[in-house]
Amino acid sequence: MTIRKAVPSDLSRIMDIYHAAQEFMIRSGNPDQWAHIYPSEELVRQDIDRGICHVVCDGEAIHGVFALMSGDEPTYQYIEDGTWLNDAPYLTVHRVASDGTAHGIVSAVADYCKGLSNDVRIDTHRKNLPMQRQIEKNGFVRCGTIYVEDGSPRIAYHWTSKG
Repeated sequence: MTIRKAVPSDLSRIMDIYHAAQEFMIRSGNPDQWAHIYPSEELVRQDIDRGICHVVCDGEAIHGVFALMSGDEPTYQYIEDGTWLNDAPYLTVHRVASDGTAHGIVSAVADYCKGLSNDVRIDTHRKNLPMQRQIEKNGFVRCGTIYVEDGSPRIAYHWTSKG
């Protein structure tokens, strides 16, 4: 698997992947996290324009997508029922999705991010059990609960190379 920044011509394929992920979450008992509305095409277009949207490829075929941000994540300022592993600068991974046809997408994303930073944070919905398993399988530690912009809770994870 290779990872590259998304370009505008990838938008249609990226939206197909997000739709597949939405359907998977709904079928897996997690209908509320993204439903059929998140992320919007406009948000993905903004992610591409900002250079934070990345695609996961097997050859030329795109099978996964995620947003990767540096700097402080505003929704990570407050964490309850726990604490972050440290206060070091970190990368934040958001909007990870797969088309469901290739295995190892989350591992590829995790490895890529770990290669860029000593600290990586990610969060997911409490009903997103497949993602929780993948995040934990890739060495992330559950740190507590954060709240996203609409006020709904998310399980917060942190990986650090510093042990």
